[in-house]
Amino acid sequence: MAKPQVVVAPVLMSKLSVNAPEFYPSGYSSNYTESYEDGCEDYPTLAEYVQDFLNHLTEQPGSFETEIEQFAETLKEWVTTDDALQELVELIYQQATSIPNFSYMGARLCNYLSHHLTISPQSGNFRQLLLQRCRTEYEVKDQAAKGDEGTRKRFHAFVLFLGELYLNLEIKGTNGQVTRADILQVGLRELLNALFSNPMDDNLICAVKLLKLTGSVLEDAWKEKGKTDMEEIIQRIENVVLDANCSRDVKQMLLKLVELRSSNWGRVHVTSTYREATPENDPNYFMNEPTFYTSEGVPFTAADPDYQEKYQELLEREDFFPDYEENGTDLSGAGDPYLDDIDDEMDPEIEEAYEKFCLESERKRKQ
Repeated sequence: MAKPQVVVAPVLMSKLSVNAPEFYPSGYSSNYTESYEDGCEDYPTLAEYVQDFLNHLTEQPGSFETEIEQFAETLKEWVTTDDALQELVELIYQQATSIPNFSYMGARLCNYLSHHLTISPQSGNFRQLLLQRCRTEYEVKDQAAKGDEGTRKRFHAFVLFLGELYLNLEIKGTNGQVTRADILQVGLRELLNALFSNPMDDNLICAVKLLKLTGSVLEDAWKEKGKTDMEEIIQRIENVVLDANCSRDVKQMLLKLVELRSSNWGRVHVTSTYREATPENDPNYFMNEPTFYTSEGVPFTAADPDYQEKYQELLEREDFFPDYEENGTDLSGAGDPYLDDIDDEMDPEIEEAYEKFCLESERKRKQ
């Protein structure tokens, strides 16, 4: 019987194969069982089995919670040597850095296996081998950041995967306390240095994505240690905006990132017990309510005692709604010079923020 087609990552393939039907995960193709019953040794290799599962997770990420336990249990019986564990790490790494939407799922998978795949050969356990694999890419960061487009693209995928690993890989201490891997925190700092030292548009976009993903967690961790790394990163961003020959769109992205950080990364801290706002307990309850006018020109709002009566009178006025064209005519009119050029001009708010930013930075430099 013909062997089913399986997409396999470009890594060294193991010659290991299962020797019992119970190794198949639920929902796995029954073609292998049929081949065995026909007397053919046509079981999948470790690479094929793992790659099938990774592809399945890529297409159906919601199945992670229901299928990861059985996948890990199967691997416990299958991955029993240094080579097999190395191959497993490589397969997951390749999927996480070559499939754009798999970096988060790959990091979750790595965290689960680091706690449930108990094999620990001489070369190291799953987490140790994973970090060693990441270090291989990390050590060529400076060359990769200034390499050709393809090299930089692979480097960016690695950077974002490492960011996901930092957020999702849990390290359990002897007292049961769960922490993040400090080595990844240090690595991300150096990767940001490499990206900002080579301020090409795609490098800067990768840096923005990484900081949006991990910025709040990194800054909190640095502050706990009394470090000012985030201040230094923001200063580098300011220098890039002022001096680098990056595109206008990328400069806007950088300015938006600085704005996000100034708002505590968009986090809102509630300082008091929540109470539903009412006119009695919130003096600003009517602050954002619209102002209406009676037929005599007298203004009124929802705070007015006679609001309902006045508002009903307003609705009944025949001339309250203006006459509109029924044919969907463009209100801006044809040939409006402002609308014609709007795509080529910087957003007014961004332009104003950029000008203030430049003036403030220039003032700091002269001090």
